[in-house]
Amino acid sequence: MSDISFVRTEMLPEQAPPASSVGVIGWARVNLFSSTLNSALTIAAIALIYFVLATFIPWAWSPTWNATSLHNCREILAELGREGDFSGACWGVIQDRWVQLFMGFYPPEHYWRPIAAFILLGVALLPILYSDKVPAKMMWFTGLYPFLMPLLLWGGSIWTPIMVLAGFVLAYVVYKSLTERVSELIGLIAAVVAAVVWWLFVTSALADALTGILPIGLEPVDSRKFGGMMLSLTIGVVSIGFSLPIGIVLALGRQSDLLIVKALCVGFIEFIRGVPLITLLFVASTLLNIFMPPGTNFDIIMRVIIMATLFASAYMAEVIRGGLAALPKGQYEGADSLGLNYWQAQRLIIMPQALKISIPGIVSTFIGLFKDTTLVSVIGLLDPLGLSNAIRADSDWNGVVWELYGFIALMFFVFCFSMSRYSMYLERKLQTGHR
Repeated sequence: MSDISFVRTEMLPEQAPPASSVGVIGWARVNLFSSTLNSALTIAAIALIYFVLATFIPWAWSPTWNATSLHNCREILAELGREGDFSGACWGVIQDRWVQLFMGFYPPEHYWRPIAAFILLGVALLPILYSDKVPAKMMWFTGLYPFLMPLLLWGGSIWTPIMVLAGFVLAYVVYKSLTERVSELIGLIAAVVAAVVWWLFVTSALADALTGILPIGLEPVDSRKFGGMMLSLTIGVVSIGFSLPIGIVLALGRQSDLLIVKALCVGFIEFIRGVPLITLLFVASTLLNIFMPPGTNFDIIMRVIIMATLFASAYMAEVIRGGLAALPKGQYEGADSLGLNYWQAQRLIIMPQALKISIPGIVSTFIGLFKDTTLVSVIGLLDPLGLSNAIRADSDWNGVVWELYGFIALMFFVFCFSMSRYSMYLERKLQTGHR
């Protein structure tokens, strides 16, 4: 047999890949310098980032945290040889006014009340946000928290929230009694009417009478003393909490076969979506009291919350309607084949899937609503942006702009980013995508 062969008779040993195709260099070649255009864009982006950081970092790295005024900041920077308008940030304004940016003009001796309210808010949200990790019995506290939060923040008699809660109890009793004897629709309408009549004409008088007999409560705090991040959180959280169930009802009403219900829901959604939020806030500030019974003194923050809730509910209804439209017809037919009535099918089969599909849109609406709370400054309420103007009106801090706006932007970013990350967690948990 000849020793000559025309192909390799033994395997070569494995070798490591070239250094230029692995690690950071390989990643950069594939993702940043894969073509002439990508290389040019990468170089331009690096130059832009360098320019921004070379300007921002020396300005932000400023030893002025303990300064007592803008003049004091400039003196500190001048001693370091840094002159000019952008020689350094004046962080002393944050150290001096951060409490005001969070609490507004809330009385300092009562700071424990908003702190307790927002800590308890976290406890109340646990059964909703992490239902698989906390006991289901905590939902009782979640249901009672909407009546506890106003008492802590605004103070006043304890009988007022109890009478408001009694309105819901009355509506439930009316609904159950008429549903069993007449029909579900009649029971629902009568329950809503009974609750509205109770809240408008009975709650205030009965709460005043009980307060005269047994005065229990907290010292009242006027709404004009609310401000800062506490005001934005109060309006945002309450509006977000109420807009979701109202949006669900509107979305179902828009798909209803009942002509009047459908017309009312479509009219409401289209009207609210066609009006700017600022217009609704002006209505809340000036016109809403006209529709109240004579002598009614409706709180300005409550009026803003009502308008913000209605505004967000219209958008929420359309987001949820998109989720309902995305469901295949077989889901509805499956619910019918199981013998479920309309509400059972919506609660057990249709709505959980529609909400799961709508999570990104729902969270986007929540984030938009939370950021829109800064618009309340146009009707005289001191949100963080409104407070920044008040702070700059002080002669000590007149001229400080970027530091205040940067700090406010950071506060909003923390809350909005947290909501965004939770929505991503919820999507992974519920496996959105029908896998």
